[in-house]
Amino acid sequence: MEDIDKKNEMSGRRRFLITATSVAGGIAGVAWATPFIMSMFPSERAKAAGAPVEVDISKLEPGMLLMVEYRGKVVWVLNRTSEMLATLSKLNDQLADPKSEKEQQPEYAQNPTRSIRPEILVTTGVCTHLGCSPVFRKEIAPVDLGSDWLGGFFCPCHGSKFDLAGRVYKNVPAPTNLLVPPHTYLSENILLIGSEKKEEA
Repeated sequence: MEDIDKKNEMSGRRRFLITATSVAGGIAGVAWATPFIMSMFPSERAKAAGAPVEVDISKLEPGMLLMVEYRGKVVWVLNRTSEMLATLSKLNDQLADPKSEKEQQPEYAQNPTRSIRPEILVTTGVCTHLGCSPVFRKEIAPVDLGSDWLGGFFCPCHGSKFDLAGRVYKNVPAPTNLLVPPHTYLSENILLIGSEKKEEA
């Protein structure tokens, strides 16, 4: 009888050790695989370094400005109305680079609207003077900005002014137009900032 009890006890211990070893091995396997699987996704550092950002613009009403973070900086996406677009041709005499001849935008945005689609402006929200953040002032000719103001972006730090295409006015501290980042459209309502090519599946 004692032999049977010992055999049962040994068998129980063996089952416990096998189960414990299996559980420990499973945990070790998950711990080993997790970093490998996570390495397939872009890290926060990679995103900050320039991983493309998808933006849904389906709810961006005409006249509205959307702010997006790309490479640690603010990017503006502005849905311009027909009235806003009509102001662009009226300002050439007041602008430092009205034809966008300096390389502040990709070739496909070197046009009167500085955009792929005329109504949608994509530009960095960083003043080209000292890196301050201008504010969106869409109203026409407020007293504090002068009679030549037809709406745009104003930098309160040092007084630089940009029109609704991000083009800089003459005689202000900012030397160049606002930067247009590389971008494309994945669909009618999905904008990809940071890449000029659609990713192939």
